[in-house]
Amino acid sequence: MKKISFSVILTFVTILSLQLSSSLQAQNRMLDIKQTMDYSLYPRPKMSYVQFVGNTNLIAYASGDTIYSGKPSATKKLVTLNELNNALNAAGETSMRRISSFSMPAENELRFFSGNSCFLYNVQKRTLSKLYSNPDKGEHLDIEPNSFQQAYTIGSSLYVNSNGKVFCKEGKDLDIVYGQSVHRNEFGINKGTFWSPKGTYLAYYRMDQSMVTDYPLVNTSTRIASAEPFKYPMAGMKSHEVTVEIYNTVTEQVTYLKTRRNESVAERENYLTNLSWSPDESHLYIAKICRAQDHLWLESYNVDNGELEKILFEETNARYIDPQEGLFFLPGHNDQFLWFSERDGYKHLYLYNTDGKLLKQLTSGNYDVQSIISFDAKGENVFVYSNKDGATGLYAYKVNIKSGEMTLLTPDHGTHTVSVSNNGNTIIDINNSVDIPYRCKVYNAKGKALATVYETENPLSEYAMPGIQMGTIKAADGVTDLYYRLITPPNMKAGEKYPTLVYVYGGPHSQLVTDSWLGGGNLYFLFLAQQGYVVFTVDNRGTDNRGFEFESCTHRHLGEIEMADQMEGVKFLQSLPYVDKERMGVEGWSFGGFMTITMKLAHPEVFKVGCAGGPVIDWKWYEVMYGERYMDTPDENPEGYKNNSLIGKAGDLEGRLLVIHGAEDNTVVWQNSIEFIEACIKKGKLVDYFIYPHHEHNVRGYDRIHLYHKMFQYYEDFLKK
Repeated sequence: MKKISFSVILTFVTILSLQLSSSLQAQNRMLDIKQTMDYSLYPRPKMSYVQFVGNTNLIAYASGDTIYSGKPSATKKLVTLNELNNALNAAGETSMRRISSFSMPAENELRFFSGNSCFLYNVQKRTLSKLYSNPDKGEHLDIEPNSFQQAYTIGSSLYVNSNGKVFCKEGKDLDIVYGQSVHRNEFGINKGTFWSPKGTYLAYYRMDQSMVTDYPLVNTSTRIASAEPFKYPMAGMKSHEVTVEIYNTVTEQVTYLKTRRNESVAERENYLTNLSWSPDESHLYIAKICRAQDHLWLESYNVDNGELEKILFEETNARYIDPQEGLFFLPGHNDQFLWFSERDGYKHLYLYNTDGKLLKQLTSGNYDVQSIISFDAKGENVFVYSNKDGATGLYAYKVNIKSGEMTLLTPDHGTHTVSVSNNGNTIIDINNSVDIPYRCKVYNAKGKALATVYETENPLSEYAMPGIQMGTIKAADGVTDLYYRLITPPNMKAGEKYPTLVYVYGGPHSQLVTDSWLGGGNLYFLFLAQQGYVVFTVDNRGTDNRGFEFESCTHRHLGEIEMADQMEGVKFLQSLPYVDKERMGVEGWSFGGFMTITMKLAHPEVFKVGCAGGPVIDWKWYEVMYGERYMDTPDENPEGYKNNSLIGKAGDLEGRLLVIHGAEDNTVVWQNSIEFIEACIKKGKLVDYFIYPHHEHNVRGYDRIHLYHKMFQYYEDFLKK
């Protein structure tokens, strides 16, 4: 019998009733606002670093001061922290206070870090050897996993330590940067160095930012405030220029890839994304995207001379193309790879050969395949994450390359993180869901449970728990389902109405409502609910993991469809007997800050209070890659920029609005909220404003408690009363 999707169940009704302590006193325990940052109140696995041992189906994990290994159903003690420290001390090395991240490349081999060094300990022989030490001042460290060669940056320069030989590409302050992430971390880019499969080569980015205007940030902690500029290419303005180089660790020579057909501005501003090595190290593949982001070329380059060998294929889209992954070569098939594309409306896998011929579309359907986990050793099956069995969950599947048959491996509802054994016969699954803190199971490749490694207790069992309800409403189009999370105060009284807060993000690459612990919420939301607030979130069209049309329908008009869907959520709230229609507020950060002010200005009759953090005010002040993908340039889309700028709408402000910004925000620059405050002043509108000195886009660390306290007090003063 086919398992009913958890998301389908949620469509009708799912109300979480977390198990409470039998003690009445415990049931009434309340969170203090400082506890909103107490990570011990989030579920923590009983066993850490659960993993497979080498190429076997044995598992290993740490529990307390001991590492265990063995068959999933019968593990035994392998080594203790004390034994490892004895070996470290005997070698004159610094001992460890606790067992940190480790791996087991073979049954009796333990690889672990102590201090700044990586060691290999042979459990059977009780011998210790140092594999390598990390550079003291290095950043963006990238270790080649077989030879332990090191690539790292210091300032804007790149260093490569290859068996004691140190190679350097010297950068120039902000202007020329080597070996770091480029294109503002878009297109799945999160690093700037790429080792070849055998460690012979290192590909790396060179970013020329000399033509990008310096954007001023001010450090006020110095005796006289000092300027700390950075490069920030705004939408429609000059972008940086990127090239790719390859260092040969054997010959110590550098090859420069000829990624430009000419020296036109258009060629220089192409985005070079998703660098991928061929298994034999002879080719480097690059997904090149034009600045308009509507045309992609998948190109192959010769590693020895840097020449373009071929364009394997092209993709175009009238809105945009946003690849997040490179090529995934099938084990044992150096001429076949999998490629992600949204060309049929959903994110799916396509099988190509290295001549650029499409062999087949491997997956299809009205769901997204979100990422690849691994292959089995023979390359017959690929393991993937997908939301096929529930839009709010994340499940693991085995897909047969030949037949395309897709097998669900994680039958329990929720959000799964899995590891697959090298032979593909066994998986370790760590699952959490709206009603399960954490649970680790071992399955076979058919989805049959072999053993339960641990189940985590609910760390909030002694607290008065709010209700967490998840379900669906219709979008403003009357057709599309939107998923929501509704957190309600504990022990609500019949007939009483409660102040209600809409927490919003609403932008691309986001999904806030998930079948995970607390429904994707946090302790701050629970604290608010305990204080008598209803907290509501809905993922509007424009957010992620629901197909290309769902996310891209907001193209060139950010804020419009999103707000229409959010207001459908408000209608749902207003239909609930316990929601006070006269005491509704809206809160969000970043894109959510933009949405908060957008909704507050457009619907002052609905929202009594708004709290916007790090808000985009006008998309012309946002950066090139993200801004132009979703809005095109200001010259190409003047109406879109004008209609969704909040500067011209400042005169619509009614009621209370608190705007918060980090004074050193290098993501949504301070200029956004400053100019909005200026517009409010010119319109004679009173607005509340708060700055977090020395913070960037997010308020991190202990100061975040202050942020939560600031917002909560604002609601107590102006929403609750």
